[in-house]
Amino acid sequence: MISNCLGKNEKGHLTIGGCDTVDLAKEYGTPLYVMDEGKIRATCRMYRESFEKYYGGQGMPLYASKAFSCKEICRIVNEEGLGLDVVSGGELYTALQAGFPAEKIHFHGNNKTAEEIAFALDSGVGHFVVDNLTELETLNRMAGEKGCRACVLLRIKPGVDAHTHQFIRTGQIDSKFGFALETGEALAAAKEAAGAEHLDFKGVHCHIGSQIFDVAPFVLAAEIMVDFIHEIQKETGVALTELNLGGGFGIKYVDEDTPPKYDAYMHSVSDAVHRKCGEYGLPVPYIFIEPGRSIVGEAGITLYHVGGVKEIPGVRTYVSIDGGMGDNPRYALYQSSYTVVAAGKMDAPCTEKMTVAGKCCESGDLIQENVMLPKLEPGDLLAVLSTGAYNYSMASNYNRIPRPAVVMIRDGQPRVIVRRESFEDLVRNDV
Repeated sequence: MISNCLGKNEKGHLTIGGCDTVDLAKEYGTPLYVMDEGKIRATCRMYRESFEKYYGGQGMPLYASKAFSCKEICRIVNEEGLGLDVVSGGELYTALQAGFPAEKIHFHGNNKTAEEIAFALDSGVGHFVVDNLTELETLNRMAGEKGCRACVLLRIKPGVDAHTHQFIRTGQIDSKFGFALETGEALAAAKEAAGAEHLDFKGVHCHIGSQIFDVAPFVLAAEIMVDFIHEIQKETGVALTELNLGGGFGIKYVDEDTPPKYDAYMHSVSDAVHRKCGEYGLPVPYIFIEPGRSIVGEAGITLYHVGGVKEIPGVRTYVSIDGGMGDNPRYALYQSSYTVVAAGKMDAPCTEKMTVAGKCCESGDLIQENVMLPKLEPGDLLAVLSTGAYNYSMASNYNRIPRPAVVMIRDGQPRVIVRRESFEDLVRNDV
């Protein structure tokens, strides 16, 4: 099974967190996102404990809330001792409404508006991860107008190729994010930050991409960033005390995926940071990382009911579901691989090659192509695995289809953490 929170019961039904998915679909309807809280908490604790093991507690994992943002997940990661990474005013507002401590929030984004910056300053956000010179100047000016100082990290492009999909590679020079090292842009920004009257220049940040299985790019990025911290100290006299190494740790979507244990990332990168700092005689900085997908991805599934099966002789067979790109646009965007199972027929032989099609009025509204499934009939239940990250977050109301509910399971007990949208919700802001 793709995730250790999944199983199969005596009825031959898929289970998650000990709950029968067929029963969940009957009680809460479909499409339905279902997440296992125990797995989420266990991964949070693994990351937190790794900081004790490899950095003597001098660091903090930050949950990258873009992967899945709602008030309940903010409460959970706060209870587990993590900080939070937000990239918009909306994500920040959600966190604050959940009671998340503002001082443990890092505010990202390549085009923060003046309104968002003001909101973050007024809320007491702990760190701004500054993306460009315009933002640096605006933040310095607005902090001065408000009579405060803003703690900043500079987002750096370390020039590392993460060997991932081109849409989710963010560490190379041709990226909309951050300051480039190769051109001297990053050092120029560091000099400006060091001289800014209302900014507290604490450190640097990098993020090399997403869904990465190889440890080597993370190690190389860490080495480059420590090199840059040393260069900044030589050029400006500023001794930076914080280093954020981002996220991007891969998860298992299909059986062919082989992500190493996350502890392997932490161990290898820690060795590189300590070795490099030793070479330069630098104290090891306070370390941040930003796991998102790896915390919630494998902890979630999506349930759908089959509406119909359409066989085109000599071409393909479509199985239509009651959801689609509105609740999971990732296949339409970049052909993401997923494991699809017949949740109510786990013991049935998978003899049919099928394409899972959504209900939106788009030919590209597909969830997966050419997957092997049992013979299906209208009313059967399908589950798409590893959908805890970037599914609810990227969901839309295309074709005016309401977004699904999210159910969280704790100790075998399900509860709704995000209500299913109604038709009334769709017209709520119409005038």
